Amino acid sequence: MGPMLSCSAKACRARATHGVVWNNPKVHQPERRKVWLACPDHRESLSSFVALRGFLIEVLPIDQLGEQDG
Repeated sequence: MGPMLSCSAKACRARATHGVVWNNPKVHQPERRKVWLACPDHRESLSSFVALRGFLIEVLPIDQLGEQDG
């Protein structure tokens, strides 16, 4: 098992279980897949934040993130 990945929510150090995959088309190339890591408590709030801005691509369990995600 690799190192523990922590949630990206401000001041949260809980173990991340999901990746919130997003892209801001004004800043990133279309193929770019940015990822915020999320613990169970922040999965919905982090994904909602980017979804409201039209940036959300998908939410995946960490073990399903690939090399293109980052």
